[in-house]
Amino acid sequence: MKSNVEKLSSLQRKLNVEVPSTTVQSSYQRIFNDIQKEVTIKGFRKGKAPLSAIKSMYNSKVKQDVVQDLIQMHYVKALVEHKLDPISYPEFEFDDLSEEKNFSFSATFDIRPEISLKKYENLSVEKEILKFDDAQVDKVLENLRNSKATYEDLATPRPAQLGDLSVIDFEGFVDGQALEGGSGKDHRLELGSKQFIEGFEEGIVGMNIGDEKTLKLSFPTPYHSKDLEGKAVEFKVKLTGLKTKQLPEVNDEFIKAANTGVNSVEEFKKVVKQDLEASDKKRVEDAFKNRLLKTLVKENPVDVPSSLLKDQKLALIEDFKKRMAQQGMDEASLKEYIEKWDTDFEKTAAEMIQSSFLVDAIGKKYDLICKQEDVDKKFQEYAAQTGIDESRIREFYSKEETMSRLTYQITEEKVISKLMETVKIKEVTKEQLKEEEN
Repeated sequence: MKSNVEKLSSLQRKLNVEVPSTTVQSSYQRIFNDIQKEVTIKGFRKGKAPLSAIKSMYNSKVKQDVVQDLIQMHYVKALVEHKLDPISYPEFEFDDLSEEKNFSFSATFDIRPEISLKKYENLSVEKEILKFDDAQVDKVLENLRNSKATYEDLATPRPAQLGDLSVIDFEGFVDGQALEGGSGKDHRLELGSKQFIEGFEEGIVGMNIGDEKTLKLSFPTPYHSKDLEGKAVEFKVKLTGLKTKQLPEVNDEFIKAANTGVNSVEEFKKVVKQDLEASDKKRVEDAFKNRLLKTLVKENPVDVPSSLLKDQKLALIEDFKKRMAQQGMDEASLKEYIEKWDTDFEKTAAEMIQSSFLVDAIGKKYDLICKQEDVDKKFQEYAAQTGIDESRIREFYSKEETMSRLTYQITEEKVISKLMETVKIKEVTKEQLKEEEN
């Protein structure tokens, strides 16, 4: 076997291999012999058919098997010979196979970049100062009140106001044509809830029961339906009913009746504050760790294999499509958004790949790569946190893909803990952080 390597780019290699004709003939002979032992041909006992008959009947299939056999065997040998570590699936090209000639093939693939850890200690990273606003608790309490609100008919007739529950019949028209899905009868709409486009609910304010009105509005830009974005629309509206919102009084009885799990307003506020503080703390910590990894990438540049970048970028886009589709974004708007933010998707994908290489390098340097005892400990933690039996958790992580994600997560956590030993934290307010990010 002869082989050589071409350097196509910093991380892309082309491995060229030539297999001598004697090896080709040997592979042919072996595969033909294997077939001869197994097949039965009319007029011959099993395993006794002449090779000439076997070759005549199975030549096309054997040719494919020989190609596969030669590539599998000599590709691996050539990788070992040249000390190559592919990180992507190879793309093979090969000559037409002939039993009497040498067989040549090539494999093109990306290799793992060499990681040079330049600076990973004493990294300077900004962290948001955790400042809790008690108004958040009041907002949760107000949302609870609103969820238990009742609506009563007006005691005295008056024009509609923000906060009222209106009952309306409406029809929408664009370019003189009825708007698909843009009509309703006896539709209940809380004025000020911003369920409809801007100007619709405000247009009902001041109407009396029985009044009819035409609202001349425009769809916003951007809008989830690309066809309607920015277009003029007319809504013919009739106010058929009007109710006022009645909010329950906040007291201990209200808290008990709302099935909050506590018995008093003070207890409720305390539990809500604890939950919100825990959620805020997690948000701040997660954002800080993300900035820490980005700083690590910035201080330790790593070449990104094009194949991995392509796959990671595609995965990010597919995840985005799934989430936005669930929120009602149409195909045209999705396509436009993805095209507009293509560079950002690519940058994020590159950073994710670079940080994974660096995490792996630091993990190996300090023996932080996930071990079985780390996985066992994590399963025990999950079982304690969720109350789910540990055997069921292990079953969930029995798939290779989910286990791979978990082991990387554990390694990343251990590496971050190592980085935290020397990191220099610069505390900033949420507003300062937003200014920096913008």
